[in-house]
Amino acid sequence: MAVAGFGTRFLPVTKALPKEMLPVVDKPVVQYVVEELVAAGIQDIIFVTGGNKRAIEDHFDYHPELESWLEKKKKQKELKIIRQIADLATFSYVRQKGPYGNGTPVLNVEHLVGKEHFLYAFSDDLVLSKVPFAKQMVAAYEKNPGIYIGVQEVPREEVHKYGIVAPRPGKGNAIASIVEKPDPANTPSRLAVFGRYILPPEIFAALRAVPLGKNGELWIADGLQYLINKGAPAFYTQIKDGQWYTTGDPISYLRAIRAFTLARSDYRDEVKDIFSS
Repeated sequence: MAVAGFGTRFLPVTKALPKEMLPVVDKPVVQYVVEELVAAGIQDIIFVTGGNKRAIEDHFDYHPELESWLEKKKKQKELKIIRQIADLATFSYVRQKGPYGNGTPVLNVEHLVGKEHFLYAFSDDLVLSKVPFAKQMVAAYEKNPGIYIGVQEVPREEVHKYGIVAPRPGKGNAIASIVEKPDPANTPSRLAVFGRYILPPEIFAALRAVPLGKNGELWIADGLQYLINKGAPAFYTQIKDGQWYTTGDPISYLRAIRAFTLARSDYRDEVKDIFSS
């Protein structure tokens, strides 16, 4: 999971606090993503981090002093909640090295992933759905192995903001290419790519083979297109019974807070007047 960004759109709060630790109701953004992966059966999670990310490591670790205090105060509910966080999965941490771009975290985990397919997630993309989205992707992969890319349909007037999937005509959910920020008049679809991918081990060689892209960055889309051009089977998975929320900027983050709060039965009735207008 990529967690190395500076979170500049949230300054000054992200000067000292990782953007991944911003709260959505009572949990940090990154915990929602971890829980989604765990629900899909993933037991080993690698964080690709940068400077000032120690809070993420602390969050997914045990806290003996706090646990002892909660036990002393007989706060069993709270004690159970914080112990469960460290038990969610086995966590590893790798410092990001290399050119800027969303392909670099993938290269940084090659020595740990080896020859296996793996799920790559962006820590600022949340999905609120009946069935956890990572579980939907894994189920699709198990039926028909290949590259899988998470997508959501967006309004035509917004396609210029995203990478857009070009489907293979007559081939179901097979992907022909990924078009970066197309003109709405010429877009191949309205299926916008977001931060969930199932990737093959060949992605490592592909990312080393492609030149740096826009702004001198290493882009995962370029590595994927390289593999697609060489005949690798690639498919998209569209969210079923759910919605993607990015938390990468303050307005999108507030929309996510609204959605996730109203989805909580323990908060919904008490806060719906806050979000009514």
